[in-house]
Amino acid sequence: MQDSAPVVAARKGAGITQGWLLLGVGLAMLAAMLVLTIFAPLVAPYDPSVTSPDSLAPASAAHWLGTDSIGRDVLSRLIVGGRTTLLITVSAVLIALVAGLILGLAAGYLGGRTDEIIMRLLDVVFAFPVLLLAIAVVAALGPSVPNLILTIAIVYTPAMARVVRAPVLSVKQWDHVEAARSVGMSEMRLVLRHILPIVVSPILVATSLTLSQTIFTVTALSFLGLGPPPPDPNWGGMLSEARQFMELAPLTVVGPALAIVFATLTFIIIANGLREVLDVGSVR
Repeated sequence: MQDSAPVVAARKGAGITQGWLLLGVGLAMLAAMLVLTIFAPLVAPYDPSVTSPDSLAPASAAHWLGTDSIGRDVLSRLIVGGRTTLLITVSAVLIALVAGLILGLAAGYLGGRTDEIIMRLLDVVFAFPVLLLAIAVVAALGPSVPNLILTIAIVYTPAMARVVRAPVLSVKQWDHVEAARSVGMSEMRLVLRHILPIVVSPILVATSLTLSQTIFTVTALSFLGLGPPPPDPNWGGMLSEARQFMELAPLTVVGPALAIVFATLTFIIIANGLREVLDVGSVR
């Protein structure tokens, strides 16, 4: 038995309200994270590269999260390291988004052999596990920030292209698109004006989820020694350096671990909020 229209409308309204709440919480968390990372040199209490004889010190008024194995302030390295980690994450996802948007639109709208060629090439990349492929590419190119950004972009482009292609295949057959095509509107204008605005909702949600996944990928590569080279701090590198001292100074591990969880959770909450507010499920 199907629900009546008022019940469906009430459920939809409750979902949108919950979505706005989630979106507000996620954006507040994102704003706090951005403020700390953008103004990291001003907010950090110490220079993150300065060492001291007071190594592996516990939390105190002078060092809120203690110090690492060579006496560097953990909180300062955590704040400054967040800038590096988020810079790599956001830059890589933006490149993957642009590349995936172009490839997905071309494959979905043009169809036929173009769709077949693009998707089969992307399937080759998509067939490899994300982390394994990223390790192989970074190992080949060498650990550096530009190489890490390029690697992450390559790894996530196929997923972004699939997200774009799926709704385009449906939307291009809608009546208003056919009407615009029948009056002689150019293909480029038709895509930009009548197709892209409709499929932007799932793209936003997918981008938020990809940001959360990329945080883990970046930190995992850094943990394995394939991230930005020292002495620049980053969350994955901090975890790698602190793991052998976690019993003596647990905060050196807890700090970056909580930062990774906080950043990941932020983007997941934003994605869930966007999904409810934008009613992504209605784009078929």
